[in-house]
Amino acid sequence: MTEQRAATPVRDSIVDAARALTVATGWDGVRMGAVAAAAGVSRQTVYNEFGSKAGLAEALARREVDRFVGDVRAALLTHGSDVRAGAYAAIAHTLTTAADNPLVKAILSSARGGSDELLPYLTTRAEVVLTEASGALIDWAGDHLPGADQAALAFAADAVVRLVVSHIVLPRSPIDQTATALADLAVHLFSAAARPPH
Repeated sequence: MTEQRAATPVRDSIVDAARALTVATGWDGVRMGAVAAAAGVSRQTVYNEFGSKAGLAEALARREVDRFVGDVRAALLTHGSDVRAGAYAAIAHTLTTAADNPLVKAILSSARGGSDELLPYLTTRAEVVLTEASGALIDWAGDHLPGADQAALAFAADAVVRLVVSHIVLPRSPIDQTATALADLAVHLFSAAARPPH
């Protein structure tokens, strides 16, 4: 992903407009001119801020990820040192919110219809998802598992995030069932990271 530029009211209004249009028409139907009109700016301003439609897609994906990660951090902190409760709360909240999120629905619906321009921001180009969400888990686990092996902790967080994303993209079971299984796995992985090597 490209370097993130600081949010400004103009950038925020453009991303808001792009989000609304994506939800209404799917990403394929989004045109830079329509985004500009909806945001009340010139088409050139949209290009100046984001460079291209791909740059706008990246900004849209990043803001959604930032919201999700903020919610994940809040869910983890609510449960203090109870690793399983924190993991379950964060995972269940993420799966539930993603299932109800109109932008995520638009991305997945577009992909199922044959267009996947935004889907890579959840999958193959999901560096920001993995980095930000894994960072939230590592920070939290580090606070509650002092002395844990950092490499094992990073692997555990990355594995959990990748599994959660896969269940957002292709859900197979009810959210509670999935969250329970993934929370149990998270506890196992984090506990293994916390055990001193033999």
